[in-house]
Amino acid sequence: MIPIRDANPSSRTPVINYFVILSCTLTFFYELTLGESLNYFLLHYGLVPGRLLRPEMAVHFSVHERFLPFFTYMFLHGGLWHLIGNMWSLYIFGDNVEERLGPVRYAAFYLLSGVLSGLAHLLIYRTSNIPTIGASGAIAGVMGAYFLLYPRSRVLTLVPILFIP
Repeated sequence: MIPIRDANPSSRTPVINYFVILSCTLTFFYELTLGESLNYFLLHYGLVPGRLLRPEMAVHFSVHERFLPFFTYMFLHGGLWHLIGNMWSLYIFGDNVEERLGPVRYAAFYLLSGVLSGLAHLLIYRTSNIPTIGASGAIAGVMGAYFLLYPRSRVLTLVPILFIP
């Protein structure tokens, strides 16, 4: 199912929501310019569980380099469809959550959702050397808040019917 729109129009401009969408989009376009340096960039700013939980790796990184990715990983994306899917969901559901929470609480909630999803990933994949990137965890928090705050809201969705021979 692909959400198309919801039935709750916002009465205010969702400034934080638009800022997050713009930040993720600009960061993605920056990623496209990196060429061969992209892997280093993703390893540096993506969330790598082994960097924190494997002592032989952790000694090579400062405290700043180990904990900054808890915030930066949620602004990185691995491809155009990854970015579009995340930002589209945020566009549809984030405006209403921001309106209900207010911009400051919404920003804190978004970041907290992203950090908590990063912690969950860290606990499940303790020794992984693969960077985790994407706003999916933070957006899942926003979508969860939307469905708790607007339980009877209608969401128009597209259900693609695929025929597999």
